[in-house]
This record gives sequence, structure tokens and C-alpha cells, in this order.
Amino acid sequence: MSFVDFLRTTVLLCAGTATVLAAVTVIGAGETGGPDIALLAFGWWAAATVLGAVIGRRNQTSPPIARLLGGARAVSTMPEQKSTRVILNRLWPLLAVTLVAGAAGFFAPQIPGIATGFAIIWALAWRRQDAAVLAIEQRDGARFHVEPTSPFKPMSLTRTPGFKAYIPQGDGQAA
Repeated sequence: MSFVDFLRTTVLLCAGTATVLAAVTVIGAGETGGPDIALLAFGWWAAATVLGAVIGRRNQTSPPIARLLGGARAVSTMPEQKSTRVILNRLWPLLAVTLVAGAAGFFAPQIPGIATGFAIIWALAWRRQDAAVLAIEQRDGARFHVEPTSPFKPMSLTRTPGFKAYIPQGDGQAA
């Protein structure tokens, strides 16, 4: 799976998780008769939105992604495309938190309310990372792919040859 696509998928799944957990929080707060829980959750979500926006405002790659890109193993052939396996292996904690917090939300709506804030932070903090990696790929003429590994091992990338961007300089010469 392309690393850029993986980053985009991660952001969208985190945003979807936040939406589902927010709905569970509001429904659970309505059933338990606790409007204070919903108001506190809205406040936490607003703070999480600000925090995520501040963390994700930069256009360059984050240090963990830069280390991951720097440690990518060069290969000459395109790896097998197993997108579903890669997503499940890498994002299983997100799935587990969503299921556990969602189930607990009907008894204790504050649990998915708190988890929603963290999903908002994660989605907003990573929202520009795919564009930063894409810029590196275009500059270097390479493509990064997520290697299918065990869910309990660190993520690793491969680097395949791609097309280098042709960017003319101000005097008409190529970079």
C-alpha cells in the first residue's frame, strides 16, 4: 500500500471514529439524563480541535515520519498491494478503541466522549502529512510503500523508483 494512501486513510478513519464516538456520546448522555456530560464533552472536543489544529499546522513531515522515510529499504520492484491487511495490521488499536469506547458509551457516555477528543486530535495532527510525503516523493523521484508486517512489529517502508519532478528554474534551466 502506498504510504501516502495509508496516511490519507488514517486521517479519514480517525475522523470517522470521532464522528461515531461523538454520536454515541450524545445518545448515551441523552439516555442517562446527563446534559452536563454532553456539555463537558463539547468543551473537550473544542479544546481537542484547537490542539490538533496547532499540532498539524506545519507543512513538513513530522519527526517520526521523517525517521520512517529515512529508514525505508530500497527495492526495485513494486511490493504486493495488500491494502486491507496493512490497514488492519497498522490501525487495529483505532478499531479496538472505537469498539470498546462505543460499547461502553451506552453505560458511561463520558468514555466515548474522551476518546472522541483524542480521535479529533489525531486526525487534525496528521492531516497534512500525506502532502509532505507526496512532495518528498515528487522531489526525489521515489514512491514509499508500507510493508505488510506483523501488527506488533514497528512499521517499515520500502522505497521504489518513481518519476522525478521536472521543475524549471527562473532562467529556464531544469533543477
